[in-house]
Amino acid sequence: QVQLVEFGGGSVHAGGSLRLTCAASGRSFSSYVLGWFRQPPGKEREFVAQISWSGGSPRYADSVKGRFTISRDNANNPVYLQMNSLKPEDTAVYYCAARRVGVALPTFTDPSEYSYWGQGTQVTVSS
Repeated sequence: QVQLVEFGGGSVHAGGSLRLTCAASGRSFSSYVLGWFRQPPGKEREFVAQISWSGGSPRYADSVKGRFTISRDNANNPVYLQMNSLKPEDTAVYYCAARRVGVALPTFTDPSEYSYWGQGTQVTVSS
């Protein structure tokens, strides 16, 4: 079984920064990819960013490109989502997710493509 735990959410003013952390445990993840999703109030869950298990091949949604950075130092460390220049529309519950992958590494933007999810952490950005 796979366990994902997110933390680091909170409340900030527009223009501020937050760093989210996702700790993964439970089994070998060498063939997995990790993603961040978010669900704004009253809206569907949406893709934010993705990174390979080893910390390479970062991918981003257009709405966060240039402001958010997904990173991982190595396969034994947590996955981080550094969020800068936050906007009120970034307000959402942020989730970490994982899924197995093959040799190819497309960008998995549909939440249904992920098998494992964390409990979520709230990010609130005030204007």
